[in-house]
Amino acid sequence: MNKYYYDLHIHSCLSPCGDDDMTPANIAGMAALKGLQIIALTDHNTTANCPAFFKAARRHGIIPIPGMELTVAEDIHLLCLFRTLEAAMEFGRRVDERKIPYENRPEIFGRQQVVDEEDNFIREEKYLLLNATTLSLDEGTDLCRECGGVCYPAHIDRTSNGAVAILGTFPDWEGYTAYEVSNSGSRTEEEEKFPILKDLPCVKSSDAHYLWDISEADNYFELSDEPYSSQLVRDKLIDLLEGK
Repeated sequence: MNKYYYDLHIHSCLSPCGDDDMTPANIAGMAALKGLQIIALTDHNTTANCPAFFKAARRHGIIPIPGMELTVAEDIHLLCLFRTLEAAMEFGRRVDERKIPYENRPEIFGRQQVVDEEDNFIREEKYLLLNATTLSLDEGTDLCRECGGVCYPAHIDRTSNGAVAILGTFPDWEGYTAYEVSNSGSRTEEEEKFPILKDLPCVKSSDAHYLWDISEADNYFELSDEPYSSQLVRDKLIDLLEGK
């Protein structure tokens, strides 16, 4: 067993609220400088920058986790993480079918840039990624699992897009096997409010939209990694988040 320091909630320049400097290459470079071993890219309602992120992270010796921060119809944010890039991209295609085609206004919401692993501009996403999809909480959860991913409520300690703030309680009826609090949040406080959380892994991540927001090497999971491969570590992390 070895400690793997992580940040599993990072936005790239594809998320309209993400800074233009949040390119996959810059994210990977900053994560390496901060001593992280595992990071996840979780743009709003899209996985389009995950291929570039995978290549950039590997170049810096970091294990990449492809993911998405999905906004369901109830306006709740779910973190969706996958074992393989292929599974994440399939999930992204399925989510694309359930988006509301409202054109982005970059001067208001920010640019939505798809880039390659060298930070070269490829295209701009036309439709706004911030708004809710037509997937309900049940449907979004089921779709992520159908595509082979694990999902759990994001930043449950926050009032904005947090499951607890919107529903008034932790959605334990969905069978979630993990939950996230922000870096400033408290696991103890959430467990006192919802005892069911005592049995679940607590993920503390940055929700970074700027390079300096990416987590320091503070939070870690202990994972078995022999015989070593990045895929094995990724699988062990997902297994842990699935409660296996």
